[in-house]
Amino acid sequence: MVKYKILVATGDSVFAGSANLVHLWLVGEHGEADLGKQLRPLLGRKTELEVDVPLHLGRLLAVKLRKQKGLLDSDWFCKSITVQGPGTQGEAFFPCYSWVQGKETICLTEGTALKVTDDTQNLFRKYREQELENRRNVYRWGSWKEGLILPIAGSTERDLPRNQRFMKDKDLDFSLSLVKELKNFAIKGTLDFVSRVQKLEDYQKVFPHTKTALPERVRGSWKEDALFGYQFLNGANPMLLRRSMRLPARLVLPPGMEDLQTQLEKELKAGSLFEVDFSLLDGVKPNIIIFKQQYVTAPLVMLKLQPDGRLLPMVIQLQPPRHGCPPPLLFLPSDPPMAWLLAKIWVRSSDFQLHQLQSHLLRGHLMAEVISVATMRSLPSLHPIYKLLAPHFRYTMEINTLARNNLVSEWGIFDLVVSTGSGGHVDILQRATSCLTYRSFCPPDDLADRGLLGVKSSLYAQDALRLWEIISRYVERMVELFYRSDTDVKEDPELQVWCREVTEIGLLGAQDRGFPLSLESRAELCRFVAMCIFTCTGQHASTHLGQLDWYAWIPNGPCTMRKPPPISKDVTERDIVDSLPCLQQARMQITVTKFLGRRQPVMVALGQHKEEYFSGPRPRDVLKQFQEELAIMDKEIEVRNASLDLPYEYLRPSLVENSVTI
Repeated sequence: MVKYKILVATGDSVFAGSANLVHLWLVGEHGEADLGKQLRPLLGRKTELEVDVPLHLGRLLAVKLRKQKGLLDSDWFCKSITVQGPGTQGEAFFPCYSWVQGKETICLTEGTALKVTDDTQNLFRKYREQELENRRNVYRWGSWKEGLILPIAGSTERDLPRNQRFMKDKDLDFSLSLVKELKNFAIKGTLDFVSRVQKLEDYQKVFPHTKTALPERVRGSWKEDALFGYQFLNGANPMLLRRSMRLPARLVLPPGMEDLQTQLEKELKAGSLFEVDFSLLDGVKPNIIIFKQQYVTAPLVMLKLQPDGRLLPMVIQLQPPRHGCPPPLLFLPSDPPMAWLLAKIWVRSSDFQLHQLQSHLLRGHLMAEVISVATMRSLPSLHPIYKLLAPHFRYTMEINTLARNNLVSEWGIFDLVVSTGSGGHVDILQRATSCLTYRSFCPPDDLADRGLLGVKSSLYAQDALRLWEIISRYVERMVELFYRSDTDVKEDPELQVWCREVTEIGLLGAQDRGFPLSLESRAELCRFVAMCIFTCTGQHASTHLGQLDWYAWIPNGPCTMRKPPPISKDVTERDIVDSLPCLQQARMQITVTKFLGRRQPVMVALGQHKEEYFSGPRPRDVLKQFQEELAIMDKEIEVRNASLDLPYEYLRPSLVENSVTI
């Protein structure tokens, strides 16, 4: 008889334990031992078993589990199993982090990462193949709207694989917080039907009480040109600003504006001219809300970077030129204050549209979902890249499914209160999808292409570049453990299938926009994996965390505009108020922004995941080094921010979530 000591760890989330007995098997290279129904998993507990096995199993390869159906059937969340005994080299660790449901048998392979080519005796081949076959049946590509990158199949969150659903603590927080916000909306919103905004200060009625000082600062300074320009550098949407290489063709300067042209050319020559072009919105059909037409336009903003780092607007063109029509009106800082303010408000509303749809939803949420589904379909749990990426997919599929069903669905939030709802938002997503390039997801390339490298007042650029470098070093160190040469990369068939699944299937053939169809070297692999991790973490955080700060004061980021763009500079405060959202629309915007933009109580910061998918000390050392570098960056941002008038925290590692969860 051979003795084994087995330690089974159950999750500590509510309902992670089970009343059902669990059947266990040990699988070795010389045979399989049936241990019987000896385990009843308890919430948050580690259950220890000692068993005698009548045969020599040899090297321990796997543990199999099956939950027996009882009178009261409940699923079980197994974190991991540890086995001590012959053939374990002291101790064998079997990561699980999965729900055990029904009568399915789950096979857990030992946690040492192995590529196909490492398994020279084909000991694990059948496990890899069976796992991927099962996963491809469960993780199927779906389709939401034609021309958009692919989501996971499933109409509601209940259709998702159980392992991608919210744990109970997250589910309760999400549901109870939503109920609380909707209750407040119902109580206070009834009064909005009889209240009318008479002046800009009336939006204080819906201004939320927040724990940070920035919303108050925005409310007090939102009219200032410096704060208007600052937002393109470090606000909720830092993804649109770029340095001008030439004067835009769409900028038509009519006679009498020679001084402006001279100023623009001077800034252009000095390399201090920047632009934000909202042409993606041109021709988008605006929404009709409660029988009232809403309005969308496609502004162009030209800005100059001052020696002190301030980015100041020089001219705003609210509409592109049309053939056979007079040149569009240009708005200048020297214009009457109300006319200039209304032009800036139109820009802020346009930025709201592209921020929420292009920068946040598409580039953050939907891109992360493509990466996660492709990984689940293509890489088995033994694969080192699967183990590296798995912690960054937590809750992404469910939060995206909820968004498709409640935010951008028919009669969802966008249809109810946003000027691009009722189809315009889908048009924007389709247009933006055709603009997704590989370089734009890699900050060193993106910032170089947009001319933001070296711009000291772009705190986003500095922090994004540094975070990318830390993630890249982490990936490189981990890749070096398992890929000794470029040949190892090229000859990994699972890796090549995964890369192709992302680019050709999930991204609908994005190879013409620079995404790779194959990975030919360690450098290419490291860049691709770093892109995946940054997208699921920093990319999303940079466009998510600032929502409440910058949109709490409605005039600074209106979700809709109720009057067409001005055709003259004879503008009054009444004209501005009539253009901005009504009080009910404003309260709905605040309700949703407050709910989704709040700091999450159930949150795992970047690199702080507790799941251990790798066995052995070397991967743990690499993760520890990653955590140490993140901690240094976090502390240095804290010190920097203490001396700043406007602190920038959206890429501070302790605030960046490890995956897209909200």
